[in-house]
Amino acid sequence: MRRLVFLSSIAVYGRSRPRIDDQSVRHPEDDYGWSKLEAEDAVQFELSRGATDWCILRPPLVYGQGSPGNMPRLETLVASGLPLPFGGIRNRRSYIFVDNLIDAIITVLRYPSDIRASYVLSDGSDLATPDLVSALAAASRRQVRLLNVPVPILETLGRAGDLAARVLGRRIGLDSRSINRLVGSLVVDSSRFRAVFAWHPPVESARAFMLTYGTQPCSPTEGG
Repeated sequence: MRRLVFLSSIAVYGRSRPRIDDQSVRHPEDDYGWSKLEAEDAVQFELSRGATDWCILRPPLVYGQGSPGNMPRLETLVASGLPLPFGGIRNRRSYIFVDNLIDAIITVLRYPSDIRASYVLSDGSDLATPDLVSALAAASRRQVRLLNVPVPILETLGRAGDLAARVLGRRIGLDSRSINRLVGSLVVDSSRFRAVFAWHPPVESARAFMLTYGTQPCSPTEGG
């Protein structure tokens, strides 16, 4: 059996929803999300009448060694030793470790029956920003001090960053988009994928953070 696994993104649903599952309506909010949505539709259209099976996976932020995005920026802030103004954030966001994503893809490729369906996917790493910062600090054996700065103040700082970027003509690393991802919730319910494929992520989040941001190099199979 031939099968195509297309790696899409939860960005096809937009990034401002507090919770996403397989029944959520796709509604991108940026060019990246629209490009993934159009690619999904193209995959389904091209393979709709052929013999090739297909499966579309929509993960949230993927992290691992060398990954871009907010998580390594947070790790850099943790490493600075400065007090961080994230203690007052009460949110939940889903993530997936790259090894768990690879395992899910392999599980799909080995599935014995036709699929022809789309699934949201996460590994259960649903963390509030203060918990994420603490996990990064623990993985790198650092101490971190979290200040309880109200969320509206952080959002005001983001808008000020937007204004500064427009005046200077370049991004300064602080803007509304980054702040929204720090304070907003985005929980991915992947229970349908787990049930259909009898899948459980092989690497727990604490271990994943240690492998990614730990100070001591170790084998991915050690203790796993």
